[in-house]
Amino acid sequence: MVDHNISKEKILELYASLLKIRKTELEIEKHYHEDEMRTPVHLSLGQEAVAVGVCANLRREDNIFSNHRSHAHYLAKGGDLKAMMAELYCKRTGCAKGRGGSMHLIDISVGHLGCSAIVAGGIPHAVGAGFAYKRQGKGLVAVAFFGDAACEQGILYESMNLAKMMNLPVIFVCENNKYAVCSHISARQVDDNIYKRASAFDLPARRIDGMDVLEVYSQSREVIERARGGKGPFFLECLVQRWRAHSGAGDPLRQQYRKPEDRDEANNRDSVKVLVNYILKNDIATSPQLDEIATAIDREIKQAFGYAQQSPLPQEDELDKYLYS
Repeated sequence: MVDHNISKEKILELYASLLKIRKTELEIEKHYHEDEMRTPVHLSLGQEAVAVGVCANLRREDNIFSNHRSHAHYLAKGGDLKAMMAELYCKRTGCAKGRGGSMHLIDISVGHLGCSAIVAGGIPHAVGAGFAYKRQGKGLVAVAFFGDAACEQGILYESMNLAKMMNLPVIFVCENNKYAVCSHISARQVDDNIYKRASAFDLPARRIDGMDVLEVYSQSREVIERARGGKGPFFLECLVQRWRAHSGAGDPLRQQYRKPEDRDEANNRDSVKVLVNYILKNDIATSPQLDEIATAIDREIKQAFGYAQQSPLPQEDELDKYLYS
């Protein structure tokens, strides 16, 4: 359900964030074949609305914990685009100093406490943060983003159990794109009922349309404020479409593993187009005004790529820097 009382200013903020992620990843895809980004990339194309809708309800001090498909979460939480692109190019100016690459983005200054390449690896970290927030009485919220494959890991269920037992301010956000690498959910799980599994821990949950940023924004605002008000954790399952391969640019093997209905481009829903249509239909902005936003984003992305490409690589004598053991 969409709250139609969302302000025009907020809707345009959502549009700008959504478009920035989309355009950034399309530009990454455009340049990836040049082999200068020496890191695997897991694109969020098709899934952007979840990160945007959820993070738009968070405070800067709230923390999110991401996974290998991390670009959208990082940017939606306010992560620095120049530092992100420098990290993809493995440069010293990257957000992880060129050591982490695409799967290990981090920007503590905006509450993005990092990504984990381990499936479900960020979930217990969010629970730990929620425990700290409750002890400190800060009124903050922790969010864990993960995919449907993470629901096949025991740590998710241990984390939900503990979060519920301790009534922690944690939001579990599952982006269900139905594919784990090349395996459809029907080949991996008995039933496509992920959100219902939270009921085993008496943890409230719901399934929402992850392709509609206004629905994600409205629904997540409710559950985030619920957690912030001391009413405990919540589980959101967001149904999304992953337009590209598990990793890399394009999806050259789509005919070999996609379900027939998923191979049909006519079935693709575009969260950006859905929002643009809503904006124009409700006289929130004109096409020229939306074009101005797009132009400014294009300029920012161009500057970020230039910054990344011109930044220096780490030096050999710094290889052991930032290592702790």
